[in-house]
Amino acid sequence: MPALDLLVIGSGVSGLSAAVRAGSAHRLRVGVITKGQLHQTTTRWAQGGVAAVLGGTDDPDSTDLHMADTLSAGAGLCDIDAVRVLVDEGPVRVSDLIAMGAIFDRDHEGDYMKAREGGHTQARILHARGDATGAEIERALVVAVHDTAASLVEHAFADSLLMDNGACVGVRYQDANGTLHEMEARNVLLAAGGAGQLYSVTTNPVEATGDGIAMALAAGAALGDTEFVQFHPTALHHEAMPRPLLSEALRGHGALLRDANRERFVDELEPRDVVSRAMMRTMIEQAEEHLWLDATGLEDFAVRFPTIHRSLELVGLDATTDLLPIAPAAHYTCGGVITDLRGATTVPGLWAAGEVACSGVHGANRLASNSLLEGMVFGPRAVDAIAAGAVGPEPTGAMRTVLTPDDARVTGRRLDPPEPPRWGSVDSDPAKVRRAVQASMTRGAGVLRDRQSLATTAAELEELISHVPAQDSDPAWLEIRNLITLGRAVVIAAASREESRGAHTRDDFPATSDDWMLRQVMVRA
Repeated sequence: MPALDLLVIGSGVSGLSAAVRAGSAHRLRVGVITKGQLHQTTTRWAQGGVAAVLGGTDDPDSTDLHMADTLSAGAGLCDIDAVRVLVDEGPVRVSDLIAMGAIFDRDHEGDYMKAREGGHTQARILHARGDATGAEIERALVVAVHDTAASLVEHAFADSLLMDNGACVGVRYQDANGTLHEMEARNVLLAAGGAGQLYSVTTNPVEATGDGIAMALAAGAALGDTEFVQFHPTALHHEAMPRPLLSEALRGHGALLRDANRERFVDELEPRDVVSRAMMRTMIEQAEEHLWLDATGLEDFAVRFPTIHRSLELVGLDATTDLLPIAPAAHYTCGGVITDLRGATTVPGLWAAGEVACSGVHGANRLASNSLLEGMVFGPRAVDAIAAGAVGPEPTGAMRTVLTPDDARVTGRRLDPPEPPRWGSVDSDPAKVRRAVQASMTRGAGVLRDRQSLATTAAELEELISHVPAQDSDPAWLEIRNLITLGRAVVIAAASREESRGAHTRDDFPATSDDWMLRQVMVRA
């Protein structure tokens, strides 16, 4: 019998939330493996905060308003039931996190300080230490998981899922020395994050190479919404990579966007896709590589945003006097492995939560500060389902488009996934090939796309396949294989969707069409 009841792949907010709940609430024997260290995940980089309606006698906000804002940002493709789960259960999970020791900012009267961010109609964003919310959430969860997990393996590169008669029964991984291991479990939860490293400019850490999504696709799991890649509009234009993020909270507190002529050109509190498109078009019109964020009017900048203040100091900028150079950067993978509302995928024994998953919450574009909340809600939901003995997916959430596509509230359209690549044997430098993949995706499948750019990118990715050795088990090459696999999936879905919606903009199809009020599902027949 497998030693573990649950094996979690990834140590961001969704994976650690799940592991803590599995050990503390259900006494499951749980293991966690992570590519780097427990605290080196995309969660740690989240500055903006976590969106949740905690209530209060004088609070004009409500879960219904939070739901309406999420649906609006998702541009018609959110699953309503998934969003309802998010906004209703989110406050409970935030309270659980506070009980674990997470500390959110309060005012001098002891009330939580709430910010408003792009796409939100109310101030409902909780922050920790101004702009270090992700780091604080991860700190609390790492402490808790050390107390509950039976097995913790860091510096473990998971390269494939173990399958038995069509069911997932564990994972194969390399340790830091390159030695292969197999870890078996009754259930495997993918919480491996997204794929920001698909692009040359990103806010994501170097580990964000889409490994979980690529493994799931290889195992036969259905993917959805892969065309929707969110770009954060205000990444610092600097040679550092990942790009230092200038949090949405700055605009929520009054920072302004300015073009090359120092003029405003967009409502700063529009959703991220709207702002990113406006920025890219302005940059093209004015032949500029970046625009400007004006935070000179914000009071007590160093106190309110200490992490950003330190990042700016390192590059010789002072937000109180300098305009800050900014450009859009790849930030969040809105699509991923399709799940039901309990986190079940189409592969028995395989579950998914967080950025790796397509639960139906985000639709065509994620609302700011819903990402941490999603992980805190749907990771534990998967654990609760596992503890209750659930087997296989139900027709709920995004999974409706797979199991009951004709009855789904957002109908499904089937796409064939890319054929398994025939990796080559050309002697190449992995760093050079990785840069080439990123450059191709940035040119042809970034913020602005069209038929020709996508076709060119597709051809370039196919050519790059020949430069990736088939037998080399170096993690650098494994990451490139995963990036190419996911890049091909993004391009296929983007070329198929002949409209502009949310985080997907086609210059040759600039309008949003009711005919495309559907979720594209990528599943092998």
